[in-house]
Amino acid sequence: MLHGRTAHWVSGPLCQSRRRQATCGWLTSLSHTGKSFRHAHTHIHTKREVDSHGVKQVGSAMAPLERLWRHRTDGDCRDALGPTAWVPQGQERGRVGIVVSPPGEFGQSWWEPAGLSGGAPPAWRTLEISSSCLARLSSYTEKMGEEASDDKKPTTKFELERETELRFEVEASQSVQLELLAGMAEIFGTELTRNKKFTFDAGAKVAVFTWHGCSLQLSGRTEVAYVSKDTPMLLYLNTHTALEQMRRQAEKEEERGPRVMVVGPTDVGKSTVCRLLLNYAVRLGRRPTYVELDVGQGSVSIPGTMGALYIERPADVEEGFSIQAPLVYHFGSTTPGTNIKLYNKITSRLADVFNQRCEVNRRASVSGCVINTCGWVKGSGYQALVHAASAFEVDVVVVLDQERLYNELKRDLPHFVRTVLLPKSGGVVERSKDFRRECRDERIREYFYGFRGCFYPHAFNVKFSDVKIYKVGAPTIPDSCLPLGMSQEDNQLKLVPVTPGRDMVHHLLSVSTAEGTEENLSETSVAGFIVVTSVDLEHQVFTVLSPAPRPLPKNFLLIMDIRFMDLK
Repeated sequence: MLHGRTAHWVSGPLCQSRRRQATCGWLTSLSHTGKSFRHAHTHIHTKREVDSHGVKQVGSAMAPLERLWRHRTDGDCRDALGPTAWVPQGQERGRVGIVVSPPGEFGQSWWEPAGLSGGAPPAWRTLEISSSCLARLSSYTEKMGEEASDDKKPTTKFELERETELRFEVEASQSVQLELLAGMAEIFGTELTRNKKFTFDAGAKVAVFTWHGCSLQLSGRTEVAYVSKDTPMLLYLNTHTALEQMRRQAEKEEERGPRVMVVGPTDVGKSTVCRLLLNYAVRLGRRPTYVELDVGQGSVSIPGTMGALYIERPADVEEGFSIQAPLVYHFGSTTPGTNIKLYNKITSRLADVFNQRCEVNRRASVSGCVINTCGWVKGSGYQALVHAASAFEVDVVVVLDQERLYNELKRDLPHFVRTVLLPKSGGVVERSKDFRRECRDERIREYFYGFRGCFYPHAFNVKFSDVKIYKVGAPTIPDSCLPLGMSQEDNQLKLVPVTPGRDMVHHLLSVSTAEGTEENLSETSVAGFIVVTSVDLEHQVFTVLSPAPRPLPKNFLLIMDIRFMDLK
């Protein structure tokens, strides 16, 4: 079954103990514009004492100020009860900011009084803020800062005619908010809610399509934003309609539903078309299965894996599909060519598991599946596509933007497989290697920290003796050195024990669900992932970053070629 025994360990919300909570870490920088912090404090106070002796140190601005006043007194502000903040007294205008220090250390404040040209610094007062207030204080100031920054963001309104789409890309280090003011619109098949603001982070490439016309508003800096009438959405909708007719026919005749494979070279929008077809199917009450064979992207889990996901609701506009209980297999690299035999083996395994699910779940069988593939379409990559089509017994192959691939598949696949050639969207852009690498890192970071940092992962030590680490695939050696009757392909599925060492730092490890070595580890699903942050050879332990607290669910680990450095 797709849900598996410990599949919940894989998903984003898997760790209930990682709920977003206030930590006891100290606030390092807060700013507040346009209102006095003294007034804001009345909303969060739990303990307040006024010290008329002044402050120990005032200074250190967070942003350049035209006038920065520094004031020092000999009063001792050491505080054993909670962090200390200093704010100016009796001033309702100007910029106020604070730095909160932990107990026993000195805090800092700065203040830019409005319209003050000279004279002695104003009186200051000391506020003792208990630790329980810090999270609410942070939330309040962040909200006020966001509201102030929103007022400064450029805002543009777009009036879209019927069957047109707004395309925009978000600048680096920026975020953009989209709001549907009137009419109806959708993003990759997910309908937008009117008068709700959707936030897109740096690097996002978005296309908002409307069938009947709408009014949109963009707030923030975009790299490009334009309205296009040249869109293949009508062709994509026709494809969905044909698939739905096949599903209805399958219901009547007690057959299985359509199995669709989307293929094409890199950067033609394969993932977008898959998302579109899945969203349209779910909106009609279907429950299709999303199969991810693109190891370089990892939309079901993290890069370097292959998996399947049972889709029960449309994808969220910002976060994508809800990953509650995916079925995930370890591959270990972002390129299928590093171990093509393992890649084909896992493809066959996924097909077998999907067939087993269809036997026990009629709704899943009728809804079928949508298979996303990698962009390697020549040589061994093309053979892998043919193998995937055969393993899943696909009924429809959608080829995006390459007539040569379309004709080759039409020639090599059985005649009953319907091969369709569709154009790519004009909004699809080519991604650089650096951008792909950043997207992979962000995907891994999101696994541990959640969408936009809503989770807090765990760090703990693991003894060398408590786990067994393997790598799938032995190093390539000359054919003359191989045992008699053995080929290089046999080595690609061989399990090689790995001795923990310093070279393991920053590597990702898959936690296998296997109970013992008698099970085929390469064909066993994984429960989740950890990353090695340090190795202590003296004490025979290594430290890991994990989405769930100790202990690990199983003790068989598979090492990846992929590294992740937690720098943010």
